[in-house]
Amino acid sequence: MPSLSELRAEAAICRACPLWKDATQTVFGEGPDRAKVMLVGEQPGDQEDTTGRPFVGPAGRLLDEALAAAGIDRTHAYVTNAVKHFKWEPRGKRRIHAKPSWSEVAACRPWLDGEIAAVRPTVLVCLGATAAQALLGRDFRVTKQRGTWVESDIADFVTATIHPSAILRQRTDEDRSMEMAALVSDLTLVASVL
Repeated sequence: MPSLSELRAEAAICRACPLWKDATQTVFGEGPDRAKVMLVGEQPGDQEDTTGRPFVGPAGRLLDEALAAAGIDRTHAYVTNAVKHFKWEPRGKRRIHAKPSWSEVAACRPWLDGEIAAVRPTVLVCLGATAAQALLGRDFRVTKQRGTWVESDIADFVTATIHPSAILRQRTDEDRSMEMAALVSDLTLVASVL
């Protein structure tokens, strides 16, 4: 079984789908090699693409806040994405997130499977629909099944919740506050088994 450093080196030159052409770099996961908890998001965003690190942009800062509020130390977690290259559309001078296609998610699946096999987390958390459907099946609905344990052979405990970027998309402060509280509640379930 390849190590995380071997997987990272191989993923850096991946050409399994066309996303690499417009991305700055491959954004591989990071965290302890034997983290008890693994958090899987959709794909890197603009800041992640620039820095080469997952969850360092606005959604990453919200994730850090939610993890801290739930009593989970991010430095003890492994964070990654289902897709390793930033898919975007130009809007003026900005690069705006575009949802990856199912074939792009499938092209990156070997890297995600490799990360899971190398880390062997006790708890796996899918952040958002793309990650949940990539790992739990295309019929999985985060809106209906979030914050509960899901039967899976991926890890001892598997759950899904919203992606922190969903909080950023809420229109009002009240809605953002409610979604953040729900995310913290879902992550508190995770903390209960760590």
